[in-house]
Amino acid sequence: MTITREVIETDDATLIGRSLNEPEVFAVLFDRHAPLLHRYVTRRLGPSEAEDVVADTFLAAFQHRSDYDRGRSDARPWLYGIASNVIGKRRRAETNLYRAYIRSGVHPAEIPGLQVEDGVNTLAVNRPLARALLALTPADRDVLLLVAWAELSYQEVADALSIPPGTVASRLNRARLQIRHALNREEQE
Repeated sequence: MTITREVIETDDATLIGRSLNEPEVFAVLFDRHAPLLHRYVTRRLGPSEAEDVVADTFLAAFQHRSDYDRGRSDARPWLYGIASNVIGKRRRAETNLYRAYIRSGVHPAEIPGLQVEDGVNTLAVNRPLARALLALTPADRDVLLLVAWAELSYQEVADALSIPPGTVASRLNRARLQIRHALNREEQE
């Protein structure tokens, strides 16, 4: 099958529904969302883990596409939710990334020879921020980073993590407060 302009311009829910009979259509969803998902995962886990996490995310999405709520035209929250679950299984890699950054002061994406995607991987994460992120609970960190780095709305984060919007708001508030306090402590030292 040839992917037509009409298919490319179709919303995510329609693509997913259509992919049940025409699996190759799912590739359009990958092309549409993989680059931003890759950026997000690279920020969370570093470039060495990003390819695998994105691949695992889309594999899981493809395998469970029949369960997708086609009342939601945008699949981003669903995909970020799957990615958050995959990242959760690699929590040690995220923790190790922050610890390495705290020790060296160099974000892994800034190491010469590593491919830098759109310059976004050169995120100026500093040691105090890395320490503060490391100190957050995984649940609070997920919410904070989905809002800050994936640029999801509160409702989209709620959908992604299958939690109520009020829980998103309270976790985000708590995470921001902890980050602010940690950064203020660092400045005073």
